[in-house]
Amino acid sequence: MGKLKVVILRRFIQMMTLIGSNSYFTGFMHKTIYKGNTKAVCVPFMNCYSCPGARFSCPIGGLQAVLGSRKKYVSLYITGFLLLVGILFGRLICGFLCPFGFIQDMIHKIPSKKFKVYQPFTYIKYGLLVLLVILLPMFLTNDIGVGDPYYCKYVCPIGTLEGGIFLVSTNKALQTIVGFLFYYKLTILIIILLTAVIIYRPFCKILCPLGVIYGLMNRISFGKINLNKEACISCSTCKKVCKMEVVPFIDPNVVECIRCGTCLGKCPTKALLFTYKHGQQMKNVRKEEVYDIREIQK
Repeated sequence: MGKLKVVILRRFIQMMTLIGSNSYFTGFMHKTIYKGNTKAVCVPFMNCYSCPGARFSCPIGGLQAVLGSRKKYVSLYITGFLLLVGILFGRLICGFLCPFGFIQDMIHKIPSKKFKVYQPFTYIKYGLLVLLVILLPMFLTNDIGVGDPYYCKYVCPIGTLEGGIFLVSTNKALQTIVGFLFYYKLTILIIILLTAVIIYRPFCKILCPLGVIYGLMNRISFGKINLNKEACISCSTCKKVCKMEVVPFIDPNVVECIRCGTCLGKCPTKALLFTYKHGQQMKNVRKEEVYDIREIQK
């Protein structure tokens, strides 16, 4: 499949996922939240439960709710679901399905000077996963032993974008009671969206705990990027085009890789290949059988 076809397919899937997962249009008309049977089912990406159009639940929100309950259950459904998705796809979910990733992709197309993330900042999302998603909901609880969804409440901008702004702007009663927390979350959202103009997917790189879970399974997932070391000439083309700041010719399956496919289309020797079979190895081919080095380096 050609590079243009991959880009078109990716954008189409992202758009359909955004619309399909938030297709309860009645919620927008009546300013209500869908509470039907499918709300007990998680989507494999970040999508806020509180969005009036959301027909499904967010796995991170669901995980916090279960861990923060009085009985402190570890949800076999949610953990099993995340492990299954991660093993099958890794961060392909982030690259092809995530609605908020799609929004950041579109914003990043605005013409401007582009910058890279200061590398230590990418570890913040690990701390958010451990502290706000897991530990605080379990151990920092109220008088009846229930923990708050701390990540959703204090960090995640997706709920503000998909639900908070609409519900507050269309409900006068809510407008009279919103306070510091709403404006604090709105500030986070604005900063992320503005930053997305100059930095590719700042939320995914710095703040997304779900990306950590899937990313840690990139190496063992069925769908992965394989490198034909015999064909690779270490020209660094894949590194230059990777907006997630991965170095595919050294290690294409690191946590940060979202499987967007950009490097595959740009590799001059086709040394990178996406495969979907666990443990599949690429056939080694002698360099001179694949290309003329002099032609590549011209």
